[in-house]
Amino acid sequence: MPKQVITPSSDSSAVSNSCAEYGLTTEEFHALREKATQAKSTAYCPYSNFHVGAVLLTQSGAYISGANVENASYPVATCAERVAFGKAITEGHRGFKAVAVATDISPPASPCGMCRQCIREFCDLSTPIIMFDGEQKYSIMRLEQLLPLSFGPEALGVPSQLQSSSSS
Repeated sequence: MPKQVITPSSDSSAVSNSCAEYGLTTEEFHALREKATQAKSTAYCPYSNFHVGAVLLTQSGAYISGANVENASYPVATCAERVAFGKAITEGHRGFKAVAVATDISPPASPCGMCRQCIREFCDLSTPIIMFDGEQKYSIMRLEQLLPLSFGPEALGVPSQLQSSSSS
């Protein structure tokens, strides 16, 4: 498992280097941070009080956000990442450039296993996953690092159009 490197998002040099490495602009990075952080405020989490916000950046520049939604029957809860992907897919978005997740804990939390598999359905393995904590520090890894030896649509003969087509 790769080591998680945690960096302050206020370190402009580090942010610039991360953006260059992961194919993002600094404007996209900061928008992902701001929108994922804002999405936390829409979480419905009366049981855990664990607010999570997620935002997806499409190849065409659209941002789609989601937040976790809990339920008294705990297994029915839905994570922020899956809310964002459900919203994006049903609105016709395809072709995702980056995923960002924000929580209030430190170090930055990574998507759970179920969310990693959901991300895998719609994103290329090289997609950057940016994780922000409550102090605006971040860690960034490619999906392939978070979900090694993954199982995806191509294993079932499904064309890659879900991952690469882009309507928005």
